[in-house]
Amino acid sequence: MTPQSDDAHLTTGASVSASSVSSRFAALIRMIRASGEGARLLWLVAALVAVVGATAYAQIRLNAWNEPFFDAINRRDIPAFGFQLGVYAIIAGTLLVLNVSQTWLNLMMKLKLREIVSRDLFEQWLSPRRAFMIANAGQIGINPDQRIHEDTRRLTELSTDLGVGLFQATLLLVSFIGVLWSLSAGVSFTVEGSSFVVPGYMVWSALLYAGLASLASWRVGKPLVDLNAEHYARESDMRFSLVRVNQNCDGVAVYRGEAQERGRLDLEFDRLLDVLRRLVGATTRLAWVTSGYGWFTIVAPVIVAAPAYFAGNLTFGGLLMAVGAFTQVQQSLRWFVDNASLIADWKATLLRVSEFRRALTEIDRVERDLQRIEIVETGDRIVLDDVNVLLPPGRSSLSARRLEISRGERVVIVGGPSSGKTSLFRALAGLWPWGTGHVELPAEGVMFMPKHPYLPGGSLRDILAYPYPPDKFGDADFRAALNAMGLPHLVSALDTAAPWEKELSDPEQQGLAFARLLLHGPRWVVIDTALDTLSPQTRRALFDALRKELPQTSVLAISGVEHTYDFFDRLISLSLRPENDGAEGRSATSV
Repeated sequence: MTPQSDDAHLTTGASVSASSVSSRFAALIRMIRASGEGARLLWLVAALVAVVGATAYAQIRLNAWNEPFFDAINRRDIPAFGFQLGVYAIIAGTLLVLNVSQTWLNLMMKLKLREIVSRDLFEQWLSPRRAFMIANAGQIGINPDQRIHEDTRRLTELSTDLGVGLFQATLLLVSFIGVLWSLSAGVSFTVEGSSFVVPGYMVWSALLYAGLASLASWRVGKPLVDLNAEHYARESDMRFSLVRVNQNCDGVAVYRGEAQERGRLDLEFDRLLDVLRRLVGATTRLAWVTSGYGWFTIVAPVIVAAPAYFAGNLTFGGLLMAVGAFTQVQQSLRWFVDNASLIADWKATLLRVSEFRRALTEIDRVERDLQRIEIVETGDRIVLDDVNVLLPPGRSSLSARRLEISRGERVVIVGGPSSGKTSLFRALAGLWPWGTGHVELPAEGVMFMPKHPYLPGGSLRDILAYPYPPDKFGDADFRAALNAMGLPHLVSALDTAAPWEKELSDPEQQGLAFARLLLHGPRWVVIDTALDTLSPQTRRALFDALRKELPQTSVLAISGVEHTYDFFDRLISLSLRPENDGAEGRSATSV
């Protein structure tokens, strides 16, 4: 099975069509419950429920206050008018405290929810080998920063706002339907001399009015789900293109490639503008529904309550009370109309985040289903037994016969261009599972050195000690490692934090990586063509330092250049056969 076919399997398994929004949301709830912060989030939810419930009760009292207050105005009753102003002050003060409390709880819930989801994604993404595997899994692995950072932020904020808003709207709906029903219970209508009563006609009017608006909003706003998902993907691609140009601005300038890069950026921006234009059109069509509904809502409650008022069933204060209750009911039902675009946005972000998380969790299962290289971490030697590393279609693949390296041995594997040297290194590191055979590695004390050094953020002391804390090593150890690699000028900057991947030249960065090797002193080290980037003088200084400081360290180096390798005990030639040249399409490595 080729790497591409397995990537396709992974991507298909994580596609949007593989699961409904409800199942993705249920998976999010399970993840929150499994986290260590789920109990704290539950307390915030309980507090929000209590505050929203208290707010709903206070709003019912405020609506009931309309009748005596406006009846006092209608009667020109000054004492009653003053008394009701005092009642209003108490109700309004209570609502103020409740609203501020709800705001604080709402913000804290967003913060806690984002913490839970983000930390879970950090853990899933940075599990051993997953970040590398997902980066090579096709479309799902493009720009994980967008899904982990921006999409997660948007998802948690929308989940909180929409969740609280839905609960509050439902609670107010249930509360004020009872008020509206009682106000319109005894209203009779006369048509051609015949009288009849429609129990709770204001309730049915509010339900019909809001239901029609919600249906129209849903039908018009449905395309926004897919458009929002595409919008986020295009924004991510655009940002990635800009970052790529910025990170390689020196190469662009040297090659005079500004026009070419401008063309690429224009192409990405045109794609973004295309989806934005479609998003503008869909949002505008939805605005016709939401805005029209909003404007007509100003007069709709009065029209509905007018028959009861003109029939004498309601006083002027009762009319305003009915208008307030009708407004609360239709606003609660209107919640779906007003939030149709946000619901579509929430669905899009939920799908993107859950799709990414499921791909991360499924990638291990995909690996287990592969015809893969077996790696065992045990013993005190390195063994490659009939290892076949599968490369992408259209290229040769790699085969290594039995190779055994004992403690203290130094072996170099030399291969030509495109011979799969880096794929072999990745296979030994457990990053490239595609292939067959058996690899035995020591259980501990192994350091892998990629072709391009990784310089984490922080000071030079942090970089050299990585992935351990700096206090594990002494100052003398840091100085000795830098001096051995010809970097004494960096000793004074050990505690300086800077973007060292930009401050240091390529040779200095590579020298820093080998200084890290000398500092850590592993018992085993596997190197991927990094020696090829060193100058002859630096390489000789490294070999001398390894002989002197780490005489018992075993070295397995992979190289693409024929150097004078008097440092190594054995040299292995990496030879290739085309895919159609026998051996099941694999090439052979011969000693």
